[in-house]
Amino acid sequence: MTTKILGLSGSLRKKSHNRLLLRNAADILSGTYTEADLNFPLYNGDDEDASGVPEAVQNVADQISAADAILISTPEYNGSISGVLKNALDWVSRTKGGVWHDKPVAIMSAAAGRTGGALAQYSLRSAMVPFRARLVNGPQVMIANSGSEFDENGVLASERYRNTLTDLMDVLRAEIR
Repeated sequence: MTTKILGLSGSLRKKSHNRLLLRNAADILSGTYTEADLNFPLYNGDDEDASGVPEAVQNVADQISAADAILISTPEYNGSISGVLKNALDWVSRTKGGVWHDKPVAIMSAAAGRTGGALAQYSLRSAMVPFRARLVNGPQVMIANSGSEFDENGVLASERYRNTLTDLMDVLRAEIR
């Protein structure tokens, strides 16, 4: 059975370091990888009341439900997760079925700063609590100074980061039922 892996990037940029990090993690985990499209409208309860949950949001909720494991990578914006990721979490929470419940999830971050997104990961863990997902607690993967940590092919250049990412994927693999 092939593992179905879903990646959620907190950055919409095509060449985002968080998207690269997700792809590196998925390669290590091994399976069928899909990256969710989180380019949603801003959550607005009035819009939801008038039109329901947007099709793009329901599609991601369905992808989460169908996945064997979820990878989330986020940049750190002003000491927290990106607005893109928070908006996506808020929208998906409005769908039926509790798609996150008991789902194995590994989080990671790539950021320009020296801490590699430590505060973003803390915020993300807090934001995930209501969903009752099975968050993998470590090791923590925080790629600092991310602009210089990937080679021209998008592969993590640092052996130390690759080893930590491999360890995290080993723990996630053990969580997949």
